[in-house]
Amino acid sequence: MYIRPLRRLISRPLATSKFHPTAYYRATGHFHSSAASWASRKVVQKFKLADIGEGITECEIIKWSVKPHSTIQAFDPLCEVQSDKASVEITSPFDGIVTELLVQEGEVAKVGSGLCLIEVEEEALETVSGVLVEPLEGAKPESLEDAAERLNESIETKTEGRVPPPRVEEPAISPMPPPSANRVPHPLDPNQPKPSSISHGANVFAAPSVRHFARQNGVDLAHVSGTGKGGRVEKKDVVAFIADQQQQPEKKQETVKKETPREDVVVELGRTRYGMWKAMVKSLEIPHFGYSTTLDLTALHDILPTLNTHIPSHYLPSSSSSRPLAVNPSALYPAPTPPHVPEEERYTKLTYLPILLKTLSKAMIEWPLFRSSITPPSPSSSDATTSPAPRPTLTIRPHADISIALSAPTGLYTPTLQRVDTQSIYALSSQLKRLSHLGRQIPCALSPADMPKRGGTITVSNVGALGAGEFASPVLVPGGGVAIVAIGRAKWVWDVERGDGSGERRLKVGISWSADHRVVEGAEMAAFVEAWRGWVESPARMIAEGV
Repeated sequence: MYIRPLRRLISRPLATSKFHPTAYYRATGHFHSSAASWASRKVVQKFKLADIGEGITECEIIKWSVKPHSTIQAFDPLCEVQSDKASVEITSPFDGIVTELLVQEGEVAKVGSGLCLIEVEEEALETVSGVLVEPLEGAKPESLEDAAERLNESIETKTEGRVPPPRVEEPAISPMPPPSANRVPHPLDPNQPKPSSISHGANVFAAPSVRHFARQNGVDLAHVSGTGKGGRVEKKDVVAFIADQQQQPEKKQETVKKETPREDVVVELGRTRYGMWKAMVKSLEIPHFGYSTTLDLTALHDILPTLNTHIPSHYLPSSSSSRPLAVNPSALYPAPTPPHVPEEERYTKLTYLPILLKTLSKAMIEWPLFRSSITPPSPSSSDATTSPAPRPTLTIRPHADISIALSAPTGLYTPTLQRVDTQSIYALSSQLKRLSHLGRQIPCALSPADMPKRGGTITVSNVGALGAGEFASPVLVPGGGVAIVAIGRAKWVWDVERGDGSGERRLKVGISWSADHRVVEGAEMAAFVEAWRGWVESPARMIAEGV
């Protein structure tokens, strides 16, 4: 006989005032009670998401295995949740009826929040921890009278049309509910349906909030590349994927537009480029003499670290910290104050160009021809039959003025460095940085003082700073002096003519000259280049010159 706990039988009042179909048990003389004592009260409990460990604070509901008002048994699967580390199957802790699903598929549930409402027998709660379930707020337990009435209706339904037996040892018990139709088969069951081939990113590492965001926007996480730790997909990855998908139609439209034929566009030359046009047309009047060779920069390369280490402090940026002197040099008498250098003219590293300009100025001092500029003949008002035609003249300058070919955003300019032979390498490097800074401004900030009308007698084009070319064919224009040189990119090469016949590794740079052949002979050009070589390949000579 099924005997309920004694404390519950004692605590429940006997309801004998009303006739019940079970009264025939009284005639048997056996132990009996009213239907109210045998009926089980139903309570609605909120089943909560338990802590699944590893610091997980939230999970996404992937799939529900039950539906509202469906009957479940203990250990039947309720739902499958997905954390940012793994998927977990949640099972029911007791028998009952699912009355409501609190969290839908695709939504995120916090640990400790309710997943569903389950109607269970009150006695079943004694074996379940309060961490998993809690009573539904506002719900009242089923009264004893309602439970008795529900049990009587069940007995009446089952005994209708039958003759009660003379003696029954046990009260009628409602049959066990049938197994859930939504029970998940065992993984090894051969009848288990095959999983869908459509991927929903279940095996992708992502937080539940990210999965929820992706589901809202219709994004399959399996197609998103994760940039987080260990390949984890973050929200910014989903946002970037959505933006990329939105841009694809635009890219396709651009591709279609590119395929369509375009019409010619007429662009008028700007002021600077038109000036270059006119200068190149005039350059056709000058017969050019070209000369190319290489210079060995190995010695310069060896002394460059020393020169960089001893850059004067007034040429260094303000942010560069200088070591304070242990002894003040101005303790007895104030030392000379260095000139003020603007911040845009300061630098932290020397290059080869200012050294090449300095050595070039040394060769120009030795060769007055390359410090000269051509003065064309002025038109004579006298009769050509009575006086000879005036001849062109050469004006020799006392110092070396060198123009620099500067490619700026608004065009090609040739600012001039004046009196290069009187300036130090550090000062030349500062001036080059200044000209480069002014040329990059839009509009160009170079002033007429930077580009005087008579310009330099030699122009230098540092084409090696822009590409890997070693040689070029520079063009000399009227008023641009008597020669122009293009300096290529320096490269380490194996020079077989050095050493004991096995050769040496040397740093060499290609130079390409174009001279005005109306005043410069080929032999003079070659001899001048050799004079320049003497200074470049033996930079120690400049020490005696008081650099």
